[in-house]
Amino acid sequence: MRKWLIATTIVGAAVLTLAPVSLKFSPEKSLSLSQDKAFAVVGRPLTPGSVAGVHRRHERREYRRRTY
Repeated sequence: MRKWLIATTIVGAAVLTLAPVSLKFSPEKSLSLSQDKAFAVVGRPLTPGSVAGVHRRHERREYRRRTY
């Protein structure tokens, strides 16, 4: 019984680690399994991490340095 419980725990931990799912408590105080969602936004023209966003930030900081 003890070996079965340990094996189940290890397999469950491996599944939760490798799969994009997470365990959360729902408002009804029960445990629920939900799929995680990720949206990659970096690279769009108006995001701070894009090339255009970095260039815009650089220009803005240069302008501030020249004015002060």
